[in-house]
Amino acid sequence: MTTQVVILAAGMGSRLGRSLPKPLTELSDGRTIMGQQFENIEHAFGNNAKVTVVVGYKLEHIIEAFPQASFVYNEQYDQTNTSKSLMRALQSSAPGGVLWMNGDVVFDPTVLDRAAAMIARDQSFVTVNTAKVSDEEVKYTTSAEGYIKELSKTVKGGLGEAVGINYISSADKATLLHHLAKVGDQDYFERGIELAIEKNRILVEPVDISDLYAVEVDFAEDLERANLYV
Repeated sequence: MTTQVVILAAGMGSRLGRSLPKPLTELSDGRTIMGQQFENIEHAFGNNAKVTVVVGYKLEHIIEAFPQASFVYNEQYDQTNTSKSLMRALQSSAPGGVLWMNGDVVFDPTVLDRAAAMIARDQSFVTVNTAKVSDEEVKYTTSAEGYIKELSKTVKGGLGEAVGINYISSADKATLLHHLAKVGDQDYFERGIELAIEKNRILVEPVDISDLYAVEVDFAEDLERANLYV
């Protein structure tokens, strides 16, 4: 069975201060951030993955670097956030669930091994790290049954951080798409998930990967930390 994978890579990534799109930032082992992601996807799913990259800023560089992928264009990449990039990707997806990740996350290949077990069950999930809870990161809380309840940067009393690697099941995809279309242009995709949980009671499991590395590269110090692992 083919696994649909989306990489969100439309943004300008200006905080890192590079001229190329942030996913093309080179790591200390010579791979790019997105190159590492493609290798991790192949590690977990072999040739049974269809990868779609949402592009915008300097898209030709990403298209040239990864000709094996399919591409969706967010023409408003400089005016919208990840909610609208994910919306475009889900609109263009085939029937079935979709795994997606931010294009700036350097992560342990084992993360997708864990994800694969959930994808086989077609269970919506968000990967989380309970080892730290930073104010500027997307945080989460859970319901009494253990499913995700709140998911945003403004969560109080968060149990951990969302890592930026998530899956929406075939049953939940249309609901998430509906809410992504309604949220503000500057909202992150997590707002769409949060609304789908609140309004439609979809069940999203937290998948704890605290024992594995996953570094979202926003600043130079994040890149230094990511390079300690690769």
